[in-house]
Amino acid sequence: LREFQRFWRENADIWVKRYEYREAAPHLILQAFLQRVVNGGAMILREMATGRGRVDLGVLHAGRKYMMELKLAGREPLEESLRQTAGYMDTQGAREAWLVVFDRNPKKSWEEKIFWKDNALPDGKRVHIVGC
Repeated sequence: LREFQRFWRENADIWVKRYEYREAAPHLILQAFLQRVVNGGAMILREMATGRGRVDLGVLHAGRKYMMELKLAGREPLEESLRQTAGYMDTQGAREAWLVVFDRNPKKSWEEKIFWKDNALPDGKRVHIVGC
């Protein structure tokens, strides 16, 4: 995902303008980017069922599930997104997940948009918050 952050920073404007439904662009671009990374040894699932909802992207590799929840910055409070992601983790028995936050605010610099925070949950699980 760190490589995706670089890719998104360099190419976001080009790709986002190509989609009429601009909220879908980050999801589709990340899914396509991951496909080239996992090609041949894993499977990417969009809207993977978790029992209590659907996580945006799931990667299945070597018997493990990697869950990624994608959000647009400013749509809902970060704490709510973290609770949602933690709920998916509980259902799937996951110890870590990724919350990818796409900030579309043109007034913010890329230095403000691109970040990586590791958030430890009270039960010892970890959510990596990835800013794009």
